[in-house]
Amino acid sequence: MLVILKEDVENLGDMGATVKVAAGYARNFLLPKNLAVQADSASAKQIEHELKIIRRRDAKRREELESVAKKLGRVTVEIKMRAGEGDKLFGSVTSSMIAEDLERQGYSIDRKKIKLDQPIKTLGTFEIPVRFATGIEPTIKVWISSDQEEEVTEKAVVEPGTEAPAVAAVEVVAEEAAE
Repeated sequence: MLVILKEDVENLGDMGATVKVAAGYARNFLLPKNLAVQADSASAKQIEHELKIIRRRDAKRREELESVAKKLGRVTVEIKMRAGEGDKLFGSVTSSMIAEDLERQGYSIDRKKIKLDQPIKTLGTFEIPVRFATGIEPTIKVWISSDQEEEVTEKAVVEPGTEAPAVAAVEVVAEEAAE
């Protein structure tokens, strides 16, 4: 079945493209979701009119997305995770976690638009692309830090020939116990 796409459909085509798809795919997915219209000769003029309207609407939407993308390009997401040796995380950071943090900052971004090749499993700073539409792909900085406080242990400096007070106290207790 030939259809004309009303919107960009991933792995199928861009808006305005005439593509041949399975009849079931068109009837059950594309047409009910208003992503495409059937391309027959009777509706050709109607389709041209709809495409003009759609292109105007799409141009306005692209302008809005570009302004959001500029703002989003300056955003830094900080996620605290528990980490072990070698800065490896216990678990991993997923696109859902990044989307939740963006939501807290006032950006409502669908997790599917955040393009992680694989989950993040180490501490550090990462640049993650967010794909709004074709050609509009800002990158956000994601900073993964440890949620554990750095434990600073101070070791007493003992000069040669002197004993640390704790060591001397242990020796006194040991001598009393021996008597």
